[in-house]
Amino acid sequence: MRSLLVAGTALALCFTAIGGAFAETALSTDSQTGVSVTIYNQDLALIRDSRKVSVTAGENDIAFIDVSAAMRPETALLNSPNGALDVLEQNFDFDLLTPEKLLEKSVGEKIRVFRTNPETGADTSEEAEVLSVAGGQAVLKIGDRIETAIPGRFVYSAVPANLRARPTLVIKAVADKAGDIPVDLSYLSRGLSWSADYVADLSADEKTVSINGLVTLTNQSGITYRQAKLQLVAGNVNQVQPMLERAGGMVAMDAMPASAPKMVEQAAFEYHLYSLERPTTIKENQTKQVAMLAAAEVPVEKQYLFTNSANVWGNYGYNFGEGPRQNATVKLKFKNDEKSHMGMPLPAGVVRVYKKDDAGNALFVGEDHIDHTPKNERVDLTLGEAFDITARAKQTGYTKLADDLFENAYEIEVKNAKKEKVTVDLREAFPGEWKMLEETAKHEQLDSNTAQWLIDVPAEGATVLKYSVRIKI
Repeated sequence: MRSLLVAGTALALCFTAIGGAFAETALSTDSQTGVSVTIYNQDLALIRDSRKVSVTAGENDIAFIDVSAAMRPETALLNSPNGALDVLEQNFDFDLLTPEKLLEKSVGEKIRVFRTNPETGADTSEEAEVLSVAGGQAVLKIGDRIETAIPGRFVYSAVPANLRARPTLVIKAVADKAGDIPVDLSYLSRGLSWSADYVADLSADEKTVSINGLVTLTNQSGITYRQAKLQLVAGNVNQVQPMLERAGGMVAMDAMPASAPKMVEQAAFEYHLYSLERPTTIKENQTKQVAMLAAAEVPVEKQYLFTNSANVWGNYGYNFGEGPRQNATVKLKFKNDEKSHMGMPLPAGVVRVYKKDDAGNALFVGEDHIDHTPKNERVDLTLGEAFDITARAKQTGYTKLADDLFENAYEIEVKNAKKEKVTVDLREAFPGEWKMLEETAKHEQLDSNTAQWLIDVPAEGATVLKYSVRIKI
């Protein structure tokens, strides 16, 4: 017997389930010989569950207990060696046994209501018919009276056949002969997801970083996967059926062991597969982190970037005067190649960058999200804005030569309050056809619309860039 207490007028249930055994062969996880979990980026996982089943010759009902509660049942596939089992049908039972469900399924049936005398502690019981269950309230017929909000506990003679304690897939299959057969059940499931997280420690001279990559797994599929072979797929897999939103909920954080093994990467079709070298247990409602990569002394380039300080694109048709002060965007860049001590395809995720202060304490200096990054590609991180490096632009000349032709002059003053000189990257976008007429520093044309200047700014000083441009719209 199980008991739940009554709180106020809320209905709490206590029940005893007698009998109600299922006729089929039940395969619990005790019969499991192996499980592998392959998790994709899109709330999707492929589960491969290996178990051993004892069958009789002829038709068998085989109940796989503790399958994912978020299973996509139409994807389930049972394999047996040499076609030993011929599958006729399969049913996914996810109507789980709870006190509320047990009472709901007992409408029209007889149960017993036990009451405890608060003074003597003695139990008394009466037979009752469940007339209705709505809004958490039971309506019972006891003898010649109707009662609700019964201050007692309910006892049932059996568990309804269509209620399960755990998510269960029941497969009806025909066996040629009796015996023990190893079977593999494969299916797709929601409720499992993963993401990559990277921690980068910037050196004191800001020339290199040490990078540690972690994989964060979240299991909200309704079951635990014990000693599972874990694989992760990076890439976007096309799915015909839209995935439903999984239920939210609190999850427990499982700390990553300090000496956790790294993951092995390989190409798989048009994606990348990351495999953990040892089995791991992924508990229900748990977030787990495992180590993926570690790289030391990765060369980095620091960039101070100003984009469209003069806003020529929006202001070419009139004299706008002076623009607002702009702080430089700070970026870190590194190459994902073997020469830089990297060279592993990087799954999409967040890179968080830290640097130690003068006292040796770690200081968070910014974070950015990266997309899936193949080997030999450049990683470009935007970390924030530079406090000490600013620019202010103004238009110093404006001539309208025709309805679609303009000549404008601009100057951009860049200030550096740091105690060391810096190089800033100034970029300006121009509409239509454009030609640079004069400039105090040589530009580079990055694309059909963008000019770039690399400007040296002295310590605690300023540099002014002047240029004029002809624009034909």
